[in-house]
Amino acid sequence: MAERFGGKYSPTGSQSVTGPTSGAEPRGTGQWRTTLLFLSAFLFLFPAFGDGPREMLLGLAAGGLLVLSAWLTREGLRAEAAFNTRKLARRPAFPRKIAGAVLTGAALGLGGIMTDTGVIYPVLFALVGAGLHLLSFGPDPLADKGMEGIDTFQTGRVATAVEEGEKYLAGMQDAILRAGDRALERRIAQFAAAARTLFRTIEADPGDLTAARKYMSVYLMGARDATVKFADHYAQTRDSAARADYEALLADLETTFAQKTTAFLSNNRSDLDVEIAVLRDRLKLDH
Repeated sequence: MAERFGGKYSPTGSQSVTGPTSGAEPRGTGQWRTTLLFLSAFLFLFPAFGDGPREMLLGLAAGGLLVLSAWLTREGLRAEAAFNTRKLARRPAFPRKIAGAVLTGAALGLGGIMTDTGVIYPVLFALVGAGLHLLSFGPDPLADKGMEGIDTFQTGRVATAVEEGEKYLAGMQDAILRAGDRALERRIAQFAAAARTLFRTIEADPGDLTAARKYMSVYLMGARDATVKFADHYAQTRDSAARADYEALLADLETTFAQKTTAFLSNNRSDLDVEIAVLRDRLKLDH
């Protein structure tokens, strides 16, 4: 299956992903709109300190709800981006974007109450605010994708292995920042893309997990540890020989991961050919 969306909102609860799910992040207009939603909270926070206690409490509550809505919406966009990049994915157990819409509506409803315009207008503000939020960001994925006939136990094991691999990749990308070398940062990003291609292949066929586990754990853990030591050494010495050795290591790892991915795809095709041949033979016997 796809990697869990993470944290307490994931389908299995406490088994969380604390880092980026797979490098998927909200981009473009979605990112800007969540930022604008966050900034709109100050429309309630600033006036709150210029009025009486009632207006202050309502303004603080409305501003806080908008901040929480912006955060949930951004997390929902990240989960949706991860969902869209995978062929197999489970819907998020907690619909964060829908929750963000509800909180936005509640915030605008409280803003309407601050104006003492009765009950009807605050309700209308809440409904319009929630509706505009859904129109702007859309709902969360509400159904699993490509999960029909998939062994949930096996996909759960794959998800755990992918989580572990992603943590090692995140550790590499974080450690190399200390080296202060943009070219190496791009080089690690390139290797991470090759590793994630292997992850996606295993997600598509969980039966390959046993053969791939050492690549997703042992090799990546070693790569992370080597990156940490290299970054600390290179930041102090700018040792060109060490840099060349490290780049050679990344090249070897990338080649190995790419070859393993090709081998798994080839095995999957062989298994498919066998299944098709067996089924065709049975059809001939029936005739």
